[in-house]
Amino acid sequence: MLNAVRRVFSLMLLLALAASGTVPAVAQAAKKPNIVFILVDDLEAGDLQKFPNIWNQLVRGGTRFDRFFVPDSWCCPSRASILRCQYVHSHGVLTNTAPEGGFTKFFNSGLERSTIGTWMQSAGYRTGLLGKYLNHYPGDVAAPTYVPQGWNDWAVPVSNLYQQYNYTLNENGALRNYGAMAQDYLGDVLSQKAASFVSRPGDDPFFLYLAPIGPHNPASYAPRHRDAFADAIAPRTGSFDQSDVRDEPLWLRSLPLFSERTIAKIDERYRNRLRAMLSVDDMVGTLVETLRATGKLDNTYIFFSSDNGFHLGQHRLAQGKTTPFDESIKVPLVVRGPGVRPGGVVEDLGASVDLAPTFTELGGAVLPSFAEGRSLLPLLRGRTPPGWRQNVLLEFYRPTNQSSARQTPVPAYAGMRTAQSLFVRYSTGEYQLYDLARDPYELHNLAAKVPLTVIAQFNQQLDALVSCSGATCRSADSVRPPALPDLSLTPVPKGQ
Repeated sequence: MLNAVRRVFSLMLLLALAASGTVPAVAQAAKKPNIVFILVDDLEAGDLQKFPNIWNQLVRGGTRFDRFFVPDSWCCPSRASILRCQYVHSHGVLTNTAPEGGFTKFFNSGLERSTIGTWMQSAGYRTGLLGKYLNHYPGDVAAPTYVPQGWNDWAVPVSNLYQQYNYTLNENGALRNYGAMAQDYLGDVLSQKAASFVSRPGDDPFFLYLAPIGPHNPASYAPRHRDAFADAIAPRTGSFDQSDVRDEPLWLRSLPLFSERTIAKIDERYRNRLRAMLSVDDMVGTLVETLRATGKLDNTYIFFSSDNGFHLGQHRLAQGKTTPFDESIKVPLVVRGPGVRPGGVVEDLGASVDLAPTFTELGGAVLPSFAEGRSLLPLLRGRTPPGWRQNVLLEFYRPTNQSSARQTPVPAYAGMRTAQSLFVRYSTGEYQLYDLARDPYELHNLAAKVPLTVIAQFNQQLDALVSCSGATCRSADSVRPPALPDLSLTPVPKGQ
């Protein structure tokens, strides 16, 4: 009885404090969780166990998604999809460069008026974006001091983004130059700024979009990591230097087999990418420890993902992205936070357009009607809702900028990735179709071997996806994909 009286008294006291505006910070913070979103650059869905803080604090301490994809495996279209919760055909940022893409297209289209930053800010969140924003920001359309609406804290490079030294940061509208000393390494500077952002006193919840540069080419790493992974070689998966490409589209058939020198360069690039990721790993460790020391960790969700994957020898691509293969479109997603099961694994399909709806649901923000993703929160709580997504729309558009066009041999395409299949329709009239249950390395293109009715069924479903808008996308992506006939492929287990 006495305990019940004490609980009632405590509740009455809390209500009285709330009415007077003097609720303790801990009580106020419990109303809404803090959210940190870490978005790395060009990290494929590989082995995170190589990075101790990411592995122990996030993967073992949270839940990972085993089938998480990006709708476009190129930096700017992918990041625009995250910011806007839209597929590429809807937001219109088609490539990395102007006029049809890059920051210029995002800015000129007025898309910054409504992004995850403005939505979370309107819900009472203190927002911050630290690191990479959109390709070629600020370009020729905005001043170097320009800060988009929706962000209370802003620290974004306006020069030498990928070198991570001798760069200039736009820090809340003021330009600051950094040099080539060890302490100027961009990954470490962003780490310090992130720690300062999350540890700031106050009772307002925060949303931090933290975008380190690693492991993007040239995979610039901190000096302290130069000797790491000295003996590492790129994974020799079943698709590495693919030998038989007879049934593939012309762009893939045109790629030569690797020379020993090319393979050596792939291995060197792989080692440098691992080294670059170690500073990201240090960043995660510093962030978690800062949240723990300030008493905020238990009320903070941390999301870790990438804007796209990266080829390291698979399908005859020594490096690069933009393809519809898993090496390009499949990325990690790991989440830890209140109510998220440690060591959990989600097998359901997810896409990066689902991130913003998850953040807004957690924060009580209003998602605009043009949003095309869905919240991952039910999956994080161990429940698959009825009508969950059965496919992810894939899109790629060729750039008109010739310098950008030379970066990729891949023609424009639209496709759909399901749990068990990949279907791709190229602008050249060619198709790809893979049975991922029997062919996980995507080595056997079945497009010319299945009945035409199967291709027609996939085409019909793909047509619905590429023409969807807003809520209709959540209807189109919930349709079960066509069944594939058994063509007696010999199953190849992953890892062999």
